[in-house]
Amino acid sequence: MNPVFITGGTGYLGVPLIRALLEKGYQIQVLTREKSAHRVPTGARPVLGDALNAASFERYIPTGTTLVHLVGTPHPNPAKAAEFRRVDLASIRASVAAAQEARVRHFIYLSVAHPAPVMHAYIDVRREGEALVSSSGIPATYLRPWYVLGPGHRWVYALLPVYKLMGKIPATRDMALRLGTVTLAQMTAALVSAVESPPQHLRVLNVVDIRRFA
Repeated sequence: MNPVFITGGTGYLGVPLIRALLEKGYQIQVLTREKSAHRVPTGARPVLGDALNAASFERYIPTGTTLVHLVGTPHPNPAKAAEFRRVDLASIRASVAAAQEARVRHFIYLSVAHPAPVMHAYIDVRREGEALVSSSGIPATYLRPWYVLGPGHRWVYALLPVYKLMGKIPATRDMALRLGTVTLAQMTAALVSAVESPPQHLRVLNVVDIRRFA
């Protein structure tokens, strides 16, 4: 059972993922800022560092680790385009550089569903992130959700009837599936499965794939 190193592990997706992996007996290291270290679940080891600076954490990543990159701007919206590049893109650059230096076995990257008629700046950054991971040559899994339903993330429930209608219309059916919602439980289960079953080269989990979990 390979150790797991998680960036963005104190957030919305990271905490339930860490708890699920701990229950399965994984050794978990979590990159965190000092002020957020208290949010790392008991049983995981906090690693103090800067997600935008590979040199601050690469030495703590054991060879053969699975690296899960979850860093991202919270509650993304079109007004945060500059932050996507300053945080999201810079952090994936740092994680890829650190992963190469540490000879990581498997890189799991939280991307986003695309193409889409909105959130172009966010999608562009995530696609650049995928390209960076691919260029590293490290076996990788990309997860491409659109919106993850869960505590504090429920406003989109009001749009579910619209999704249902779009799914019945041939011209919009594919988009409704590609940009559909997934639950936090499904995302957690998909991430755990990705950790447990590394691919030989590249694996992509889209919305329809993530929905098969949990």
